[in-house]
Parts: sequence; C-alpha cells; structure tokens
Amino acid sequence: MPAPDPQDAGRCCSRRTVQKRLPILSWLPRYSLAWLQLDLIAGATVGLTVVPQALAYAEVAGLPVQYGLYSSFMGCFVYCFLGTAKDVTLGPTAIMSLLVSSYAFHDPVYAVLLAFLSGCIQLAMGLLRLGFLLDFISCPVIKGFTSAASITISFNQVKNILGLQGIPRQFFLQVYQTLRRIGETRAGDAILGLVCLVALTGLGAMKSRLPRAPSVEPLSTRVSYLIVWISATARNALVVLFAGLVAYSFQVMGSQPFTLTGKIPQGLPAFQLPLFSEVAPNGTVPFSRMVQDMGAGLAVVPLMGLLETIAIAKAFASQNDYRIDPNQELLAMGITNILGSFVSSYPVTGSFGRTAVNAQTGVCTPAGGLVTGALVLLSLAYLTSFFYYIPKAALAAVIICAVVPMFDAGIFRTLWRVKRLDLVPLSVTFLLCFWEVQYGIVAGVLVSGVLLLYPIARPPIKVSDRGELLVQPGSSLHFPAIEYLRDTVCRHALAAASSPCSVILDCRHISSIDYTVVVGLADLLQELRKEGLSLAFCDLQENVLQVLLSADLEEFQHFTSWQEAARQSGAGEQPGRAAPLRRELATGLGAHPAGRLRRGRVSLKQGRFRLPRRVEVLPCCG
Repeated sequence: MPAPDPQDAGRCCSRRTVQKRLPILSWLPRYSLAWLQLDLIAGATVGLTVVPQALAYAEVAGLPVQYGLYSSFMGCFVYCFLGTAKDVTLGPTAIMSLLVSSYAFHDPVYAVLLAFLSGCIQLAMGLLRLGFLLDFISCPVIKGFTSAASITISFNQVKNILGLQGIPRQFFLQVYQTLRRIGETRAGDAILGLVCLVALTGLGAMKSRLPRAPSVEPLSTRVSYLIVWISATARNALVVLFAGLVAYSFQVMGSQPFTLTGKIPQGLPAFQLPLFSEVAPNGTVPFSRMVQDMGAGLAVVPLMGLLETIAIAKAFASQNDYRIDPNQELLAMGITNILGSFVSSYPVTGSFGRTAVNAQTGVCTPAGGLVTGALVLLSLAYLTSFFYYIPKAALAAVIICAVVPMFDAGIFRTLWRVKRLDLVPLSVTFLLCFWEVQYGIVAGVLVSGVLLLYPIARPPIKVSDRGELLVQPGSSLHFPAIEYLRDTVCRHALAAASSPCSVILDCRHISSIDYTVVVGLADLLQELRKEGLSLAFCDLQENVLQVLLSADLEEFQHFTSWQEAARQSGAGEQPGRAAPLRRELATGLGAHPAGRLRRGRVSLKQGRFRLPRRVEVLPCCG
C-alpha cells in the first residue's frame, strides 16, 4: 500500500481551511436550479418584509428613515459569502435600533462610527475565538432586556399612532407627556394607526393558522392558497402600501390628515470611510471625545449584536438539522458592520422575524440574501419618492406588531416554578432597562455574576460525625471558598473536641484547587494540630494530589477512602508515618509494584515527608 503523499494532505488541509473561512465554497459547487428557484422566492419575500421594517426601525433609532435602508443590504451580500446558517438574515432590528438610539444620540455620524467600531470589536473577537464570552450573559438577563425593550419600543411608537409631536424619548417622561397631551391626538393618524394594527394582527394570526401547502389539490385551490400565504407573509409591505395609497389620495384631493414620513434622498449611499470627527456649531468633536461619549455602548452594542445573531442561528440550525460555527459568525458580523459603515449603515444583527420568514419560505442557501439586498438597492434607487407618502402611523403599527411578541410574560411564572433565584437578575434587568438600557444590561450581568460566584465562594459542605468528623465539600475548592471551609471544619471539630477527634476531608468532588487553597489547608492542618486533632484526606483525584504533594504540607496524610482513614485513625496511627504515603505512591501515582523513584528521594525529617518537585515512577530494570 503506497504511503500518503504529504503534499496531498497539505492541500486537503488548506482546502478545508479556506472552506471554513469562506463557507460559500462548501455549497456553491453543489448549487442547483431547484435551489435557485426556492432562494429567489425566499429572497423576494424577505425583501418585501425588510423594506418597510427598515424604514420603521430607523425611526426607533432616532435617525432619518433612509438610514434604515442603508443598513439593510450590506449584511445580505456579506453573509452570503461568510455565513454558516442558510436561514439567517442580517439587518436592522428593533433591539439594535433601541441600543443605537441610546448610544448614538440620534446623530447619524455617531451611529455610523458605532457600526465601524462594533464591527472591529466583533472581528477581533472572531479572530481570537472569544465567542465563549457570550455565554456569560444568562437567559434571565436576555429575557428581562427583550421584555423591557418590547414595552419601551412599543410605547415609543404610541406618539406616532396618536400623531403627537415633541414627545421626549426617556421612557418615564414619555409616558407622562403622552398621557398629559392625549387630548391633542390627531384623529386621522389614530384611525389609520388602529386600522393598520388590526390588519397586521389579523394577517399574522391567519399566517400562524395556515395549514401545510396542498400538493394534490386542484389548481384553483393552490392559487388561492398562494394568494393568502403571500398576503399573510408580506403583510408589512401590503399594509404600508395601502396606507401610502390612502395618504397619496388625500394629498391629491388637497388635504392631508396624516403625519407623513417626508422627503427621502434618492439614490444609493456613497461608499466612503466613516467620519472620525464631527463638526459641531461650537467646534469640532474629535474621535477621542466621540468614543468617550459612546462609553459602554462600545461593549454593549457588539456583544448584544453577536448574542442575538448566534442565538437565532443556533435555533434555526437545530430546527433544520445543520451546524453553525459561532466564531465564523463573529467574523461575518464584524465584516458586515465594518463594510456597512462605509455605506452609512448603523449596527446590524440577525433578525428573528425575517429569519423565520426566510426559513418558512424554504430557502436553501444564503444566496437568498442576494435577492433581498438587490430589492433594497432597487428601493433606494427608484422608490424613495413613494416613501414620502408613507404615514408614520403605519410604520408605528409595523414596529408595534414586530416587537410585542418579544415580551415573554410566561418567563416570570416559569422561573418562579423552576428556580426563583433567577428572578433576581431578570427583575433587575427588566426594571432598570426602563431607566437606561445600558444600566439594565450591566446590572443584570453583574447580578448574574454574583449568583454564579456565590456557590464557588460558599460551596455545599456536608459534615457528619461517624466517630471521626467526615467533611465532604460538594464541589471544587477555589480561593474564595477556603476561609468558609476552614471556619466550617474548625467550628464542628472544636465543638467535638471534648473527646479525641480525627477530621477526614473527603475530596471525591474536588477536581481542582489553587495556591490560596493549598495555603489555607496548610493553616488548617496547623490549627487542628494545636488543638490535638489530626486531618486526613481521602479520595483525592490525581491532579489535586500532585498539587498537594508538590506543596510539601506538614503531616499530610491521604487514604483511598474515608473508611480506610477511619480505620487508621482508630488504630492510632500517627500522622506523618510512612504507611499512608507509601500506599499513595503505589496507588495515586500509578507506580509499578516493583517500582523505584528517580530524580529525588523520599526522606523523613522531623516527622514529615519531603518530596521532590518532580517525581518519576519507573519500573525496575532488574
């Protein structure tokens, strides 16, 4: 059999590396006409959804509406080449728009620079394989944030439904001013907004109740099903189109009862570097000041964007039976936001709603995003004059219907039933997000961190008196826990000190210790010895045993089980004698029965054993 060619193996490895960094190369050679047909349908359907949503989400971000469209096409093209999930679509979302509103101060220059810097951070995280950091944002924090965002975004659009002007964006001031000025409601906006809400809700309910597409029914039945399915799926586009035609009709008749979107610049955005400074009326704002103004947003925005995208990708990958590469998703997100900033995009992320539409329409590859991106570009090139007549009440209805499902009322009941302690980070995040989004997220993560660290600092410790005091830590020992362990052992041992007492530390659940723990155990040994008590260890795992042996603890004893330790204690064996250590050299270090020690020796000095730093146990040579 001929030996494998090292050059062939190298080429194969290089090919896999290239395919991993450019996932398009893994599916493009297998692309078929059947896939093209389904990708075209899915891309067009998502395009009809993204255009009205983009206009609406720019309003949430506090930016001119064209910036929503500027943010909607770059992700479609980049993700086609770099994404690992066939269903995911990138673009503006309600959550990201809310964050941009908080950190970009409704200034397009800040928003575009935030996209560039967020992309750089995401790209660096992908290259350094730091995707695991997202695991430290717990589910209760995410649920608290999204539920609060659902309420704040929805209420932020009430002013557009009612036709009110000059309402502040801070939530509590917004509620107060809206209720105070409710008498100024414009009847036209209110009626149109409510009609759009009813229409969107009805079409959405119809979509969720549609049966599977008929395959053997008559042609007329299949055509009717297709019409209903398209109407329900593209409901956002249909409702906005209907509202725009109504507003245009009133404009032609010489009256306008609605508040309109207004003039939108026609044409594609210029491809240019984002601005790293801004000219203000009182002087130029330098780059350093802009970064300082964004503050925590430079951490919150990229992390929440990555979290949203990867969560969506994992959900649909599990549903449709394929795998994703989280670190490759970080690269795709980072490059999308960096290139997007060159076309005046604000930060984007994966959209759950549009991804669901993409999956339900049967998309086969990320190539469907090319169609979606092309539709957005066509809209910018030729349809901006029509966008002038879109009533803001209709866009507000689109936003409200998109974000209301994000409010998860059941999570409170579920956590109360499953683990009530998780209600703490959920409630902290939920409540503080009404004040400021960043405070809510940061506080929720900190509270989750405290709840995560508390069991490490206070591990469960079982203490039982079986003639000897048996102490069983329930988890590994780390430096915050050693004082708690010492206090627990001393409290119980000294309480039983009226009779001879031996303490046995059962270490079967301890898989790792650190230097602070070793120092604490040495102090515990001395403290117990002063009281005339002995301390023995049992069931030590090999790596933990090696650390303790290397530390050269005085009167260190180890046994294979607590029963053996109890027998030795009952037989009156003195601490520091040779039997326990010899037994350990034969069992814990895996020595051969006829083994010998090399590079060091075991010596007896002042009742204790001294071991070398490095011990090698080798079979005898005869």
